Amino acid sequence: MKPDTILLDHGSGGKVAHRLTTDLLLPVFDNPILNALNDGAVFHLPGGRLAFSTDTYVVDPPFFPGGCIGDLAVNGTVNDLAMCGARPLFLSVGLILEEGLPMADLERIVREMGRAAAAAGVQVVTGDTKVVPRGAADRIFINTSGVGAVPAGVAIDSSRARPGDRIILSGTIADHGITILTQREGLAFQAAIKSDTAPLNAMVAGMLAVETDIHVLRDPTRGGVGTALNEIAEKSAVGIRIHEDRIPVRPEVEGICELLGFDPLYIANEGKLLAFVAPAEAEAVLAAVRRDPYGREARIIGEVTADHPGRVVLETRIGGSRIVGMLTGEQLPRIC
Repeated sequence: MKPDTILLDHGSGGKVAHRLTTDLLLPVFDNPILNALNDGAVFHLPGGRLAFSTDTYVVDPPFFPGGCIGDLAVNGTVNDLAMCGARPLFLSVGLILEEGLPMADLERIVREMGRAAAAAGVQVVTGDTKVVPRGAADRIFINTSGVGAVPAGVAIDSSRARPGDRIILSGTIADHGITILTQREGLAFQAAIKSDTAPLNAMVAGMLAVETDIHVLRDPTRGGVGTALNEIAEKSAVGIRIHEDRIPVRPEVEGICELLGFDPLYIANEGKLLAFVAPAEAEAVLAAVRRDPYGREARIIGEVTADHPGRVVLETRIGGSRIVGMLTGEQLPRIC
């Protein structure tokens, strides 16, 4: 009989652990590479450059409006690969489960991972499961690693921003971070908000189809848009100017930020990207972003300048300006 919760035996490597793999994981991630159940995955890749990324997800709570730790983990690694200009191909999944985790919760999380992988067009080809005693973790942690192929002629890097580049933001900011905050603290607001977790690889492929020479791509996750822009300004030794009235923020999210004293520029996103593109190509790339379902609210929010290298300056709605510095400290831990 199937237990209702995760047991220490699920991490033993024995029959119970084997059943977890064969009864839950293999049916969801079904593909010939994974089904071989070898210690590693062997696969053929197109010739050329590869991108590799890994990340670990500890979000609290693990379920939230708009997603859960499962699809967040898949989308996060898919997006990290896409920000290199790569076409994500294969993922590994490592599960750290706490004894007592309800089996129904695990099944729901794994199903959402399967749906996210299918939506992104990637395969989970290897993985691992460990179980720790009750109290040694917090329900579930997930590690995902990914491999992708970088097309010829693509050279995306945070050091390639150039004066004159236009900065494209693919949509509204702060949705994910504020969703997690309100769920964690039990805050109830009349307006419904939800996480923006989403795969961005199809969006990036559409952008590269109209312009291969995109200078920089970045998904502004922890630390938000403000921190990502500072990192790019520093690495490229350029100045960045953004315009407050062009930065899309949902009214309900902006209202919560004002109420709680948060700056949306520093709140985490999980389904948005920043793109730095030469001015002649900016409108074509923006149109490609807007054709993607996750980019319909995309805008050009600023430009790169030779002035004030290493700094980000915000032009305010009332005609003033202020420096947007690097985020100091952790506004909200365990956001992803």
